[in-house]
Amino acid sequence: MRKAFLAILLILTVAGTGVAGCGQPEAAKKEEPKKEAPLVRVGLNAEITGSVPVVGQSCKNAALMAAEEVNAAGGLEVGGQKIKVQVFVEDNEDKAESAAAATQKLINQNQVLAMVGPNASRNAIPAASVAESSKVPMITPWSTNPKTTADKKFVFRACFIDDFQGVVCAKFAENNLQAKTAAVLYDVASEYNKGIAEIFKKTFESGGAKVVSFETYTTGDKDFSSQLTKIKNAKPDVLFLPNYYSEVPLQVQQAIRLGYKGKFLGSDSWGSPELVKLGGAAMEGHYFSTHYAPDIATPVAQKFISAYKQKYGSTPDDVAALTYDSFGLLFQAIKAAGKLDRQAVRDALASITKYTGVTGEMQFKGTGDPIKSAVILQIKGGEFKYFETARP
Repeated sequence: MRKAFLAILLILTVAGTGVAGCGQPEAAKKEEPKKEAPLVRVGLNAEITGSVPVVGQSCKNAALMAAEEVNAAGGLEVGGQKIKVQVFVEDNEDKAESAAAATQKLINQNQVLAMVGPNASRNAIPAASVAESSKVPMITPWSTNPKTTADKKFVFRACFIDDFQGVVCAKFAENNLQAKTAAVLYDVASEYNKGIAEIFKKTFESGGAKVVSFETYTTGDKDFSSQLTKIKNAKPDVLFLPNYYSEVPLQVQQAIRLGYKGKFLGSDSWGSPELVKLGGAAMEGHYFSTHYAPDIATPVAQKFISAYKQKYGSTPDDVAALTYDSFGLLFQAIKAAGKLDRQAVRDALASITKYTGVTGEMQFKGTGDPIKSAVILQIKGGEFKYFETARP
């Protein structure tokens, strides 16, 4: 019995070894891991926290919507194949140093092909220097300061520049508001505010009118009574406030309480609905220059506005519209480039002769600044209403 048992055990052992031996080649036949599908990696550098969070949220909303629409259609067509878009979002905290650090992270860690943002010029200017030195295409939706794109080949914008906007506001004050005198209150610590203020003064006085008070403050100030008292005593026909939506309501309210009786005029930084929520009735009737008017929207803009409202439950502001156009410009350039190559995308952006976007038609001619129009809006019944178009 013992011999028989050992014989059976030997047979089973050999058989087991044979099975294992037969299975070994199967294990060796494991499939190689599939290569990951390519992605169009785009960075978003936005002011999600800090002093202008509404700007960052609008920017993020429009960016994600633009990418989702392309991906829902199968992806972006690049060199004959459809490639999905992935957006990497970084919060620059509305700080210059954070904006530069976010740019470095998007380039070096996320390996983005290109990036959109920052929006505020105080953040876009340092970010642009990093993007330019790294030769990575960057499009700022909302930074109007000329320094953002000056002497740079890889940095573009979807908006007009301060020089154009300052001229538009000065001419509007003189021609439409019949102003012979003006005062200006601006944030001296912000490139955007300072740039427009200086252009406005230069243009307004070149026509024979006079700026009777040119006052400054610093980011974060809440009490403007000293500056506004000087302005009130100078009795200007119009007070120009090229400042952010979070500051303007307080400035207007304080000016009225101090007895200022003239008109108010602003720039595109007024463009958030928060302006009216914060300022209430004090903002009624005033004018500002900006990038598009929802109430006279083109078919392209109407489609965007409808989709944005459905997705987010609110009317898109100018930052959202410009961000959507920034992605539109970038997508058009990537398709034209035909490959995921930073230099090729940069060259394609610079070669755009016509892009029809939410904020109108634009083209690039030798610089990163588009040729496009501005609009003047008036605050009526707590809403922004189209008043007129200003062309370059």
